Amino acid sequence: MDREGSLRRLYELVNAGDVDGFGEMLADDFIEHEETPGLAPTKDGVMQFFRMYIAAFPDLRFTAEDVLVSGDKVVARARATGTHQGEFMGIPPTGKSVDVQLIDIIRFSDDGLAREHWGVFDAMTMMQQLGVIPENAPE
Repeated sequence: MDREGSLRRLYELVNAGDVDGFGEMLADDFIEHEETPGLAPTKDGVMQFFRMYIAAFPDLRFTAEDVLVSGDKVVARARATGTHQGEFMGIPPTGKSVDVQLIDIIRFSDDGLAREHWGVFDAMTMMQQLGVIPENAPE
């Protein structure tokens, strides 16, 4: 089973805006460990998150910069880029571009389905790039 290929395929589906195709690669009992307030840590919650994210950033792109496979887990150091064109978590569209780093760890089963996800996303940098919070903290 090509776990690296499965992770890259997940990114390709998000990049294409194909949330349903993305969902087909998640197990029905998928567990999301990077919880988002207001969304269930489940397959449905993750699909809802990506629908919201793509609506806000229609040109959203995930790019895997490093991918490491260890056992049934795949780790990616990636970038997310996009232009803020729709409401996102209560923030009206700014028209600004974002370019943020993230780490994804996904556990795949032998059938190629994603079973669990852990992640770290640089939300602070994204909020600074959107102009929601200042880039430099007061001294």
